[in-house]
Amino acid sequence: MREIVPELDRWQSRGDRIAMARVVATRRSAPRPIGSKLIVSDTGELAGSISGGCVESEVVEAARAVLAGGDPQLLTFGISDELALSVGLPCGGEIDVWVDEPDPQLLTALADVAREERRAVLFVDLDDGSERLVLDGDDDVADELIRSGHSKLVELNGRRVFADVFGPPPRLFVYGAVDTADALCAAAKEIGWRTTVADARARFATKERLPNADEILVAWPEEALAQVAPDHTTAILVLTHDDKFDLPLLTGALATDAYYVGALGSRRNQERRRGRLLEAGVDEADLDRISGPAGLDIGAHTPDETAVSMLAEIMAVRAGREGGRLRDSSGRIHAEVG
Repeated sequence: MREIVPELDRWQSRGDRIAMARVVATRRSAPRPIGSKLIVSDTGELAGSISGGCVESEVVEAARAVLAGGDPQLLTFGISDELALSVGLPCGGEIDVWVDEPDPQLLTALADVAREERRAVLFVDLDDGSERLVLDGDDDVADELIRSGHSKLVELNGRRVFADVFGPPPRLFVYGAVDTADALCAAAKEIGWRTTVADARARFATKERLPNADEILVAWPEEALAQVAPDHTTAILVLTHDDKFDLPLLTGALATDAYYVGALGSRRNQERRRGRLLEAGVDEADLDRISGPAGLDIGAHTPDETAVSMLAEIMAVRAGREGGRLRDSSGRIHAEVG
């Protein structure tokens, strides 16, 4: 949604009518994930994408029909192998696309939600076309969907409903302003994540040393955790190799909803640290949440390679995957994550 907000604002400011196409379901592989959007103005302008180009023209025609007074439409496209190759999708796929003309006030509200990175769910009834925007904390069903982190089709009261989930980008919180920290921030930025690096040592926690970090904090572990306030969209990595930082940071991290807690260090150091945390009163079951040594076993050596290894493990945990080789997996290639 964020990528189409500038055009949406511009079109609405001049009074254009706007149709929106949304990917509401996919089968096999698909060019774009569920929730992808294409908007079409009554002046003929386009923004966004729902297929990487292979079915856009047909969807645009459907949008124009809706703007001309037609009913909302649920379209299904089976993308042939030949057509899929032209958009870099050699295995084809199938997508369902909902096309309608949302109320202008709803479009304004959606733009505000995206711009302010608020958590919300837009419920779209695919039977009668009604739409309802619910903000975080206003509805238990919506809150559960927001926590799941991805848009999907659901059944509510016996009706087919597309739950379009909105929220801020995933967050990566790194404690320890070492060279690997900036490599992690650079890699995370490439996939649209927000990054924070904290360290109590002011001479290390500088913009010159961490040019890729979105936020830099000079703070002790407890202070840093209080400022970051990790939630279920946050991954935490501890890179300091120093008990006076590692132990309080890990203890505090395990008390949050962070979906990933990782720590750098050798296997011997991990076992020693585990013993110290047990002595400090941390429950053994909680300790099993710590990924240490952090990262996937890909033979990483340099800081940049280590960052790839760690970020890959974080993504695997986020998607509920093991992180093995795709050729050895029989499951769906693309995970349903936000």
